[in-house]
Amino acid sequence: MGENNQKIKLLRIMEFLRSESEASKPVSTSQIIGYLNGLNISCERRTLYKDMELLIESGANIVKTELGRENAYYIDEVSLSLAELKILIDAVQAANFITDNKTAELVEKLLAFSGIRRSEIVRDNIIFYNNHKHSNEGVFENIEQIELAIRQKKQISFYYFDLDEKGNRAYRKEKKRYITDPVALVFNEDNYYLVAYSQKYQGSTNYRIDRMDTVEVEETQICEEVHIRKRKTESYTEQVFKMYNGQAETVTLEFPPNLLGVVYDKFGEKISIRHTDGGNLLIKVTVQISPPFWGWIFQFGGRMKIVSPEGLKPDFDIKEFYK
Repeated sequence: MGENNQKIKLLRIMEFLRSESEASKPVSTSQIIGYLNGLNISCERRTLYKDMELLIESGANIVKTELGRENAYYIDEVSLSLAELKILIDAVQAANFITDNKTAELVEKLLAFSGIRRSEIVRDNIIFYNNHKHSNEGVFENIEQIELAIRQKKQISFYYFDLDEKGNRAYRKEKKRYITDPVALVFNEDNYYLVAYSQKYQGSTNYRIDRMDTVEVEETQICEEVHIRKRKTESYTEQVFKMYNGQAETVTLEFPPNLLGVVYDKFGEKISIRHTDGGNLLIKVTVQISPPFWGWIFQFGGRMKIVSPEGLKPDFDIKEFYK
């Protein structure tokens, strides 16, 4: 067999092991030979032993064992279970900030990583259900630049835009670059955000990654305040409703037991819950007082009540909110 044919044979052996073998199900020498013969690649038992030793010596994570009276082999690599693979694919599809093109690319990479047989099983059960994907193809490059800046403790600059009624980009600040100190990247409600610190305004600000354009790492180092903010990122994100800015306030909410599910969905399952004498439940949480917060409260038609602080009301006309 020529050199090229030998390389092809080794490649096919690896493909077969990745798609068909696992620790609980090694493939025998006879199975490997039968697979190669089916591809019109001749192989004898004696030469296959040498091929397997060559692959192992070259660094392939192949484990040699026995199956009956034959040698058997499997790939000892960290792999995803069917459930793990399905969850990752569904998460990629659900994320609004990943465009249709990038979604398709990521799904194909995940399927390729999973092996031939497993990918065929998952592919048959993929449902494309998100019709609200955003259009910014530069989100991955944005993320890479932001991560680079965070590692290097540098500022970043970028253009920031909204979409007009025709779906075209309308750049803020007359398309002048924003300059800010990156704190962390946060995934929230199917979108991805940059939590940043503004030295000019001395406060935290949030930017949607899919609304950022041409992110660049600056030479200027981030300020010391960013390190403090980074340690508080978890508590900060818990306060934010859909990443809208507002005044942070600790509130006590009272609600009937049949709303406990939606409360867990919003605040997580580690919240402390108390009971009232009237059979309702009480929780104390820190939120940002903003239109999304009031929108969440209003949707329950008076069943979700703010017990404290007393007199907390929206600073806008509720009737206008529902128009």
